[in-house]
Formats: sequence, structure tokens, C-alpha cells
Amino acid sequence: MGLFDRLGRVVRANLNDLVSKAEDPEKILEQTIEDMGKDLIELKQAFAQTMGSQKRTEGQYTKALQEANSWEQRAKLALSKGEETLAREALVRKKSFTDTATTLKEQLDQQNAQIETMRRNLTALESKIAEAKTKKDMLVSRAKAAKANEALQSTMSGLNTSGSMAAFERMENKVLDMEARSQAVGEIGGSSLENQFAELEAGSGVEDELAMLKAQMTGSAEPKAALPEGSTEDKATPKDSAVDAELDDLRRQLDNL
Repeated sequence: MGLFDRLGRVVRANLNDLVSKAEDPEKILEQTIEDMGKDLIELKQAFAQTMGSQKRTEGQYTKALQEANSWEQRAKLALSKGEETLAREALVRKKSFTDTATTLKEQLDQQNAQIETMRRNLTALESKIAEAKTKKDMLVSRAKAAKANEALQSTMSGLNTSGSMAAFERMENKVLDMEARSQAVGEIGGSSLENQFAELEAGSGVEDELAMLKAQMTGSAEPKAALPEGSTEDKATPKDSAVDAELDDLRRQLDNL
């Protein structure tokens, strides 16, 4: 018996889980409001039937009272004419209609109470339906928003964010490397060009200075005045020897470069 109870509990649990998963809030709410609408229609029909029955009972009650009053008047008439037996028969009829009126009055009171209860229930049901329609729209919107958010979260969780960010970082580093290489090549090219111009400027300075020295030396080496015939040039002066020694020293320095 315990095993069957456990199996039954498992089956019910699985069925409840399937039903819970299959429930669509929007469809369930629509169906609930539709069912409430049907209940409202049935209640209105019952209310209409009860009202009709109440009207009929009220008419029967009024007629019974009228008949009872009529037979009472006939009994009085019979007595006034000395027809006691006929008066007694009229009173018997009066009692019958009076009893009927009493019974109908009880039914009428019950129907009036029932109608009042049905009227309150009808008003309450209409109010609940109106409230349910308002809540339905709100709940459907919330359900759709929750479903969309769930889908978004599932999509986000399915994305390989770390891998994507790593790819972006690799590409960023690659671009930085490319920019660094480009800048280095530019600097190398610019440096080479600057060096070439620097060499040209240095060379120009040396050539200019050399030309200036040549001009100075040419100016200082103007021809001396002609000596008288028969005279000979004096031997080299100490100053000329010093100049020659300085020139020899400059040549040695240039050779050692």
C-alpha cells in the first residue's frame, strides 16, 4: 500500500509539473476572464428567472388577497340577506384564499431575499470581472517583460564574453604594435635624412673653412719685390720654419684620423 501511495504521489507531482510548465499566463488569464464572463451570464439568467418567478408569485399573492376580500364581502352580503349557510360557504372560500395568500407571501419574502442576494452577487461579480480585466492587462505585460528578460539573459549567458573580450584585446595590442612599428620606421627614416643633411652641413663647413684658409694663404704669399741683380734670397727665416713645422704636425694629425 505504501508503494502505491508513493507511486501515486510521484505521478501527481510529475503531472503537476507538466501542467505548471504548460500554463501560459496570458492564455490562463484570458480563459479565467472568459469563465467569469460565463458565470456572469448564468447568474444574470438565474436572476432574470428569479425575478420572473417573483413577479408571478406577487401576482398570485395579490389575486389571492383580492379573492379572499371578495368572498368576505359575499359572506357579509349573504348574512345581510339572512343566508347564513351561503355566508358560511363564502367564509370557507375566503379562508382558502387567505391561506393561499399566506403561503404565497412566505414564498414572496423568500424570493425577495434571494433576489437581493443575487443582485449583490451580480454586482460583486461584475466588479471582479472589471478588476480582473485590469489586472490581466498588467499581468500579461509583466509576463511578456519577464519572458523577454529571460530570453535576453539566456542569450547573454550563451555568449562567450571572455573569449570576445580577449579577441578585442589581441586586436588592440596588434594595432598598438603596428602603430609602434610605423612610428619607429618614421623615426629611422627621419634620423637617416637628418644625418645626411648634418654630414652635408659639416662637409660644407670644412670646405668653406678650407677655402677661407686657402684665400688667406694666397693673400699672404704675394710675390716679394724683385731683388737687385746679383743678390741672392736670404735663407729661410725662423718664422718660415715654424710654419712648416705646424703644417707637418697638421698632416700627421689628419693621417691619424
